Amino acid sequence: MTAKPASSSSPYSGHRARLRRRLECEPLAVEDYEVLELFLGYGLIRKDTKPLAKELLQRFGSIRGVLDARPDELLQTPGFGPGLMSLWRVLRELLARYAASAVRQREILATPQAVAQMAKARLAGCPYEECWVALVDKRNGLIAWERLQRGSIGEVPVQPRDVLETALAHKAAGIILAHNHPGGNPAPSRPDMLLTTELQRLAPRMGLRFLDHVVVTEGNCYSITQSKLL
Repeated sequence: MTAKPASSSSPYSGHRARLRRRLECEPLAVEDYEVLELFLGYGLIRKDTKPLAKELLQRFGSIRGVLDARPDELLQTPGFGPGLMSLWRVLRELLARYAASAVRQREILATPQAVAQMAKARLAGCPYEECWVALVDKRNGLIAWERLQRGSIGEVPVQPRDVLETALAHKAAGIILAHNHPGGNPAPSRPDMLLTTELQRLAPRMGLRFLDHVVVTEGNCYSITQSKLL
């Protein structure tokens, strides 16, 4: 008698198929933990992901909290390993590119508010400070959106020369600087203020408009030049 080959399908495939049908027919009837359970199932095909989904929501409070969590926080959750971290990074990258797409395609102008939203999506959950620059043309259409520097948990060293040389290399007309505060406080530090003041002074001498310097956290965006939350 020939032995039957072992099934390669997941023992939870039937349950997940039912969840997917519910999601397709009535999305709002599917609980948050069930949506997260489905997502995790793409990384843990042969495991029951419901307990992990519930644990993540309990730890981070919401789906947004899970998506914005730092990698080290996620990896401290039992059952969340390198495989799921790779899946999480892909999803985070998709969300960051989605948030930037309208500005990149010039469907909307690269205003400080729009750049702040791009920075929030890009830097959510980042455990260290990063400084990014949005370079625009005379009509505030986006020319480039790139990282200038990666720093530590408490600072990111950027010199005015770094910003201005990058703008000139791209033949930009205007500059919007953005960086994150992983600690959650959007208030600018003294080095943030000094960098902003120097760029406001130097940029016009080089034929450039310095439009803003925004500080982003998971919950807020602060405009240094406007001295207010966006």
